[in-house]
Amino acid sequence: MTDEPAEGGGARAKRGGHPRHDLAPLLNAPVRLSVVAALAPLDKAEFAFVRDLVEVSDSVLSKQVAALEEAGWVEVRKGRVGRRPRTWVALTSEGRAVYQRHLAALRAIALG
Repeated sequence: MTDEPAEGGGARAKRGGHPRHDLAPLLNAPVRLSVVAALAPLDKAEFAFVRDLVEVSDSVLSKQVAALEEAGWVEVRKGRVGRRPRTWVALTSEGRAVYQRHLAALRAIALG
């Protein structure tokens, strides 16, 4: 086992050190951070709602959601409302935990 933190951080509590070690590198991208922040207070959200809130195109949001899904931090579900196809996105429990650690690390860095 290594002393390096996992992708989501969390190692600082075990070994001490600077809070930057708890930052999640995947959330350093502004759009991904914005997506996770938009989803954090919600159980789930329609893709179009997140797209409009984050102010990006469908293709940009799709790419960023795919990266978050691959990490296991976002779940994507497809379905229909009436005859219209819909896509919903939601944070996983791991995604919520990573986001909370990331925010705590940012606060610790900002507040010194």
